[in-house]
Amino acid sequence: MEVTLTSAAAATSSTKQVEQQQQQQFALASLTDLTSCCSSSCVASASSTSFPAVATFSADDGVAELRFRRESDSDGGVVNVDLTTAQLWKLGPTQAVCIFDGSDCDSNEEKYSKGVSVQFRNEEESRIFHCAFEQWKKGIVTQGESLPNGTLSSKSKFDDKIEPSSAKMYFHYYGQLLHQQNMLQDYVRTGTYYAAVIENRADFFGRVVVDVGAGSGILSLFAAQAGAKHVYAIEASEMADYATKLIAGNPALGERITVIKGKVEEVELPEKADILISEPMGTLLVNERMLETYVIARDRFLAPTGKMFPSVGRIHMAPFSDEYLFVEVANKALFWQQKNYFGVNLTPLHESAFQGYFSQPVVDAFDPRLLVAPATYHVLDFAQMKEEDLYELDIPLKFTASVGTRVHGLACWFDVLFNGSTVQRWLTTAPGAPTTHWYQLRCVLAQPLYVMAGQEITGRLQLVAHSAQSYTIHLTLSTKMWGPGAEQGGILQTSSCKLDLKEPYYRMSQPQAYAMPQEPQPQQFIPTQLQDVHIQADDLDDTDLIQPLQNLEAQLP
Repeated sequence: MEVTLTSAAAATSSTKQVEQQQQQQFALASLTDLTSCCSSSCVASASSTSFPAVATFSADDGVAELRFRRESDSDGGVVNVDLTTAQLWKLGPTQAVCIFDGSDCDSNEEKYSKGVSVQFRNEEESRIFHCAFEQWKKGIVTQGESLPNGTLSSKSKFDDKIEPSSAKMYFHYYGQLLHQQNMLQDYVRTGTYYAAVIENRADFFGRVVVDVGAGSGILSLFAAQAGAKHVYAIEASEMADYATKLIAGNPALGERITVIKGKVEEVELPEKADILISEPMGTLLVNERMLETYVIARDRFLAPTGKMFPSVGRIHMAPFSDEYLFVEVANKALFWQQKNYFGVNLTPLHESAFQGYFSQPVVDAFDPRLLVAPATYHVLDFAQMKEEDLYELDIPLKFTASVGTRVHGLACWFDVLFNGSTVQRWLTTAPGAPTTHWYQLRCVLAQPLYVMAGQEITGRLQLVAHSAQSYTIHLTLSTKMWGPGAEQGGILQTSSCKLDLKEPYYRMSQPQAYAMPQEPQPQQFIPTQLQDVHIQADDLDDTDLIQPLQNLEAQLP
């Protein structure tokens, strides 16, 4: 008997489609009973004899069921499986075991689990059956349902840590071709991936590849060009349908690519991968929390000796001085200084608005000459780190100022390494390098620091993951003051800020007028006794403070 509805799309359809679907059958090479049953309805006796069989998923009166039946016996030898308690475990490419509640035993006796060993005819049918099992199960399992052996959760690890509204928006965004086009047209990004794959054909040729978060499928096609034996392209958004079309339109490559629509945390693959490839980087490397999915894919799918493309990421950080940017952010709150806005005094909200604008990280491409100290970096080893290591990153900071100036905050960017056997390639988003769609990111302090050349700047950058698929940024920068008392240990000048990486200020489309390096602050203007520098509302009325922005606007065409 042939498998009914054998396509991957049918097996991974939505819950609504599963509810509408009345029956789905699979022919099995053999079925072996693993338990001694007290009911005559078992497929086999305790002797555990194997029989060719048929597995049938069905929905009668809205209740989903799984039945195993011997091919040679259409009336007897049926095992009914309660999908609310059933678990399916993969033992090999074509073998699995299904464990479920033995509720048909004598109700006066203690209940035990039953089990059957399932042998599939080939790896493809095994994969499709596993997908169908999970999808039918999702249609009927409720969160927190109590079972004899514990509690069953229908949520995946992704669902447990990400709020549904954020996930819905995330998958909707990446399910649109215009956003995929934006990434594809980032030729630094796409070109570097292409070079990393093609230049390392030895790593891909004849190998099994898994593309994590495949999007349009472009990386899967690159892997096929490099001679991959087979590529599994996993994509959870509606972009999976477009990827299927694109891959089908390139048949010479597409015959070795299988698109799987679903979350990495939930789908099953018929074999281990030799290569894991993905583009999991977000703003500041970690935004969108896809790096966690990348690490989960490593643990679930990658062979022990397999390679990851990319395998290492680095977050680079350096203090910067940018009077234009500081004034621009501060001036946004001037609206709330109006005392007679249609007869209403807005000033009670000025301080809150002021802090709100400084809680937004700034995303743009800036002149590297704005950096006031050599950069440092923090390494993320994707091949070794745990998923939990990405829940919170705590990075100590230590810099030596190159010039005397006002420090307005911390600039950040990232790079990733493709550690191929033939060629090593870095993809960088550094200032001064060709600009990518990630740009760079800057955390602006509402209270700037004053430094002299050679002075030490210390601090801490903390990134704490939250359920909206992003991070809360906690930044503290400190420096010893120059002047009386410095020889006894100095006076700490400290400035801190809290920012939401989910809500950046996208400034990258605005012109940057940095024709010449900024002049360092004259030493005589640096206060010797300044300890906590706060910008007061009255300061923003000072025309000297607002003048730099006006001068910048005058230079623009």
